[in-house]
Amino acid sequence: MRMLVLGAGQQGSACAYDLLANTDHEVVIADIAVDNLPPFLQPHLGGRLTAVRLDANDRQAVRDTMEGVAAVMSAFPYYFNLGMAVAAVDSGAHFCDLGGNTEIVLQQKALHERARAQGVSVIADCGLAPGMVNILAEYGIKRLDNVRAVRIKVGGLPQNPEPPLNYQIVYSIEGVLDYYTTLSWVLRDGKPLQVKALSEIEALDFPGVGELEAFHTAGGLSTMAQRYEGKIPTMEYKTLRYPGHAKTMEAIRDLGLLDLDPVDVKGEAVRPRDLFIAVAGPRLRKDPRTSPDLVALRVEVEGDKDGKATMLRWDLHDRFDAAAGVTAMMRTTGYSLAITGEMQAAGEIEPGVWTPDESMPAPAYIDALAKRNIVIVEQQLSPAAAR
Repeated sequence: MRMLVLGAGQQGSACAYDLLANTDHEVVIADIAVDNLPPFLQPHLGGRLTAVRLDANDRQAVRDTMEGVAAVMSAFPYYFNLGMAVAAVDSGAHFCDLGGNTEIVLQQKALHERARAQGVSVIADCGLAPGMVNILAEYGIKRLDNVRAVRIKVGGLPQNPEPPLNYQIVYSIEGVLDYYTTLSWVLRDGKPLQVKALSEIEALDFPGVGELEAFHTAGGLSTMAQRYEGKIPTMEYKTLRYPGHAKTMEAIRDLGLLDLDPVDVKGEAVRPRDLFIAVAGPRLRKDPRTSPDLVALRVEVEGDKDGKATMLRWDLHDRFDAAAGVTAMMRTTGYSLAITGEMQAAGEIEPGVWTPDESMPAPAYIDALAKRNIVIVEQQLSPAAAR
């Protein structure tokens, strides 16, 4: 069986590595540049791994590359997701992506009947957040008799934070800035509404990590706020960072330094965000071997079970894999994408277009993560004790 991974960046490379380590499938990794694959992939080239140069804007080349593959896992930037999903469905291949943009996910949903007719599944938002967190949230919702609140918190962080932001880039800086400048969907009194990113900061003491702060950012709920309108009173997604990060980024944003509209700089039209990325990006991008990362995740579902107030909580604390040279963000995001594609190729997902919370079997998914030493700890608490 042949599997296609789109994107040879951090997450695509991690996805390909996981498929090679945990399946016997042939793997193709495709991107505009594939000459500098990470060291952990190099030994596999010429064996079960093939690297193919592919321009995502070349529609015919995309379809040719998808020909005959069982499943496509896309780690391309989110704005390619709709086109890649269409091409995969038309090629008769299962498809999943890292998502992150709810409007595009809703457009992908329009392919549902087309995918069913082809006998393939499409799953958007299959990384860490959105992705893993949504599967856990849905697992909790299904296990309670009624649900009052769903609260999701997750972040990729440096193990050794350095000022001024106490943060380092663990995936695309463009993606981070999108989340900091886009309105975030929540449920309040059962109604979907959008709140400003970086707002409603709350403190959290996370076991094994220490004091963190949580604040709203976009994308993490996927379409859950719309799915559970009028059914669950409160639902929200927040990003975790070290204390002080949100206020600093809010000041940078409110000064206009993350704006996309060009301004005149000595006769040149310059987008402020492009300048910020050019200046700050290199300072925030670290070598994980000398500045390792971690991922902290908490999902809480609060309601009633058998007449008693109950909270189900899932915690994850994952760290850089020094032996393989794979970051915690790559493990939790890229591996999640690979697990999804593997389940699709095995015929475990019903044909159609889904989000992970609608389609992924949580126990099997959690077990698959545990086999990769990504351990999710579940607790059942009383809401009062949890606070």
